[in-house]
Amino acid sequence: MELKQEIEGMAELARSEADRLAQLGRAEKDAALLAIADLLEREQDFILAANAKDVQEARINGMPNGKIDRLQLSEERILQMAQGMREVAQLPDPIGESMESFTREDGLRIEKVRVPMGVIAMIYESRPNVTIDAAALAIKTGNAVLLRGGKEAIHSNQALVEVTQRGLRESGLPAAAVQLVQRTERESVDVLIKARGLVDLAIPRGGAGLINRVTQNAQVPVIETGVGNCHVFVDKFADSQKALNITINAKVQRPSVCNAAETLLVHEAVANEVLPSIVEALLAQRVEVRACDKSQDILKRHGVAIAPLDATGYGQVTAAKESDYATEFLDYIIAVKVVASLDEGIRHIQRYGTRHSEAIVTEDADRANEFLRRVDAAAVYHNASTRFTDGFEFGFGAEIGISTQKLHARGPMGLREITSYKYVVRGDGHVRA
Repeated sequence: MELKQEIEGMAELARSEADRLAQLGRAEKDAALLAIADLLEREQDFILAANAKDVQEARINGMPNGKIDRLQLSEERILQMAQGMREVAQLPDPIGESMESFTREDGLRIEKVRVPMGVIAMIYESRPNVTIDAAALAIKTGNAVLLRGGKEAIHSNQALVEVTQRGLRESGLPAAAVQLVQRTERESVDVLIKARGLVDLAIPRGGAGLINRVTQNAQVPVIETGVGNCHVFVDKFADSQKALNITINAKVQRPSVCNAAETLLVHEAVANEVLPSIVEALLAQRVEVRACDKSQDILKRHGVAIAPLDATGYGQVTAAKESDYATEFLDYIIAVKVVASLDEGIRHIQRYGTRHSEAIVTEDADRANEFLRRVDAAAVYHNASTRFTDGFEFGFGAEIGISTQKLHARGPMGLREITSYKYVVRGDGHVRA
């Protein structure tokens, strides 16, 4: 079957199922979510076997370790998926919620009511957990979802969608409410994002190339989830232990995700004191530290070796290039720069940041507030790791992406961010004069 015809057929089916889903009550949707969660736990071996095929192919094809981490599932990660399903089930159902209402002087009552989006096209790359997060949020909000994952995760996604559809069928819900686009040609993305009248919203989640392709070519509405070039700024009034702990967590806890820190900025007033210990801790974790000239001078004075010019490699200090400060590494690599002031640190973030997640470490409340006020990002942090920018951590149960734009949704997107609203107007024979 022709690619365009096949995918548009899936979208038409999703459209009809979305109409059915929109009429369901909370109890029916929650029962399906709980059934899927139970199946995820029972079918771990099936899911892990499928994932092992993807990981093996990725290694054969030379995929970097950081990206393999995004791809690889484990028993723990599957249990987290199931727990996310259960947490979504426990959340209030936003559909039908009265957002606001008022009555005119003539008695005409106007109410703003939350409704599903309809059909969502979720376009993403190598993280199989997105399959379950998107399905959970879509089911809860009465949306149908078309999942177009990357070819590197095709076996994992097939297994996860098979389990999800089984849970829907066993719960009496339409299995086609969650469908996987198994055509991995680049053109399949183009069909989805141009399916006006069939797809109500496209959400791209992945690298800059994917996101740019969708935003530049879409003919349906798009919520842009962003590249995460995130910063930790260690202020001159920082607690040195907090600075070390936050930096290590933000960089090392899971470097392959968009809320991991990619650049460390250190105020020159404390650089001599805090930078060597932070760098030594990073090197102990096999992180490559790409340091500016000032950083290198400080590290040399403290006996930290600097690799030869143009060297690269984990667990060593190398010279930073200007392009490093604009790079989302998604790997055990961090750029370091010493700055002269809070203002310079903020200006650096404004220039190179991607409006995702930014953190300041300081004990000075006024300086923290200035940073939080001036830095334009979806999430800004004081004395906390950027790794908290996550729907699960924010109490949303799961997330369908992290929006770095300002229209409609920003930051981790949970249930309400994938809904719309309509006005319900009640009268008693009212006519307009």
